[in-house]
Amino acid sequence: MAYKTIVGLEIHVELLTKTKMFCHCKNEFGGDANTHCCPICLGLPGALPKLNKEALEYGIKAGLALNCQIADRVKMDRKHYFYPDLTKGYQISQDDNPLCSKGYLEIESEEGPKKIGIQRIHIEEDTGKSIHTEAGDTLVDYNRAGVPLIEIVTAPDINSGEEARMFLENLKNTLKYIEVSDCKMEEGSLRCDVNINVVDTETGKRTNITELKNLNSFKAVATAIEYEENRHISLLKEGKNTIKETRRWNDVENVTVAMRGKGTTDNYRYAVDVDIPPVTIKEAWIDEIRANLPELPHAKKERFMREYDLPEYDAGVLTQSKELSIFFEETVKLCDDAKQVSNWIMGDVLRRLNDEGIEVGDLKFGPEDLAALLKLINDDKISNNIGKKVLREMFETGKKPEDIVKEKGWIQISDEDELKQIVGKVLEENQQSVIDYKNGKDRALGFIIGQVMKATRGKANPQIVNKLVLEAIEEK
Repeated sequence: MAYKTIVGLEIHVELLTKTKMFCHCKNEFGGDANTHCCPICLGLPGALPKLNKEALEYGIKAGLALNCQIADRVKMDRKHYFYPDLTKGYQISQDDNPLCSKGYLEIESEEGPKKIGIQRIHIEEDTGKSIHTEAGDTLVDYNRAGVPLIEIVTAPDINSGEEARMFLENLKNTLKYIEVSDCKMEEGSLRCDVNINVVDTETGKRTNITELKNLNSFKAVATAIEYEENRHISLLKEGKNTIKETRRWNDVENVTVAMRGKGTTDNYRYAVDVDIPPVTIKEAWIDEIRANLPELPHAKKERFMREYDLPEYDAGVLTQSKELSIFFEETVKLCDDAKQVSNWIMGDVLRRLNDEGIEVGDLKFGPEDLAALLKLINDDKISNNIGKKVLREMFETGKKPEDIVKEKGWIQISDEDELKQIVGKVLEENQQSVIDYKNGKDRALGFIIGQVMKATRGKANPQIVNKLVLEAIEEK
């Protein structure tokens, strides 16, 4: 039997507007509970909402970046359901006339480039946040109520957990590039739900769609999809079917757990929000937003390959974040060796960033400092290995590479007369290694060079040492 997994994603993204969707309360993460609230976002009687133009603009930017068509007229709708953190008893959202539709985002699947369809992007407000205490009480913080969101709904074009992860990574990078969201899952500014079912391609029999919630990382999304894929296939093999339900992901046991039956659109009793008049979106405004879009990740990757002659892998890594790509280009302007810069950023710099869980913007040094370090190496003032030590000091202290080298006494020894004396002493102390090398044991040469480097505390110029050692051995 052959099976095909069908996945669609619903992604909620909080927008980086200054104020909330329908009022002038601050839109920022954190703060004491219930301090960023007003009668409008609390849904008090008589309070009238007013649509945030900046939120509408950010929604259009996202739609253009994701190759969507933009509606020429939008209205807001009321989505009715009960939740303790839903202040009005309904959520202001969009039903049948979304802001953006019919877009796509490309990923690199196993078979090559693949377009994942974007069915719709609509704007809406976020809800408050329920906090469950150890005593069994539920408290509600309404700071998040009314925060502007876009909901991105994909077509069911995703066929594996890995494809879902790649799509989310590309989406996150794109939204951060255009600066509409910080996409911090740990702060709830990017949240993803999964709809999944499986079809037996031989019989055509399909399982019912399962919705997955409580996914707090892209890895969790991929793992949960793989778990549900296996669960659906097992049921099909037994001649059974899944229940149409919502399940949550338990990331401790790596299993999904049933939450509730899955409702339908009719349950929400959508109705036009009469307090918010429809908005006409002029083509001139869309063109202005389009003209001001920054270079997007895919276009930048192609340019890096073309302009800097970088391999596709390097270009892909360096354009994963806007900040990293800027850091790279600013360094290259000062260093003029794109491949060397790429190697250092992709190696030592990214490794340290990942180990410490920090972003490029958190670095204590800038592109000019990395360029200065590479110049010291290229001018043979320090060795490559010493350069790595200098970089570690730059991470720790933020000091200039030139100052670190002076303080530590790490200037490279390139004086041949000085090095000849050290080489002669090392050979005198390791005569057996000289004999071994002459007898064809190549490892002995590496040992001798290592002893010279040790004697100079790693400061000797490796190329000169290698030349001097070979010359001295030949003379013996």
